[in-house]
Amino acid sequence: MFNFGMGELIVILIIVLLLFGASKLPEIARALGKSINEFKKATKEVQSEIDDISKDEK
Repeated sequence: MFNFGMGELIVILIIVLLLFGASKLPEIARALGKSINEFKKATKEVQSEIDDISKDEK
């Protein structure tokens, strides 16, 4: 999806640290992880519904 190298990731991490501070970083990471999990779950549900519809049409 994204083709970031190690240098780019370090720069992004430094920018995030400067913007939010070290104390907020764990909270932000936790929220990001939860959001990614919810997105994956919703994607799986939609794919499952599409598969069910395609099976019903056959």
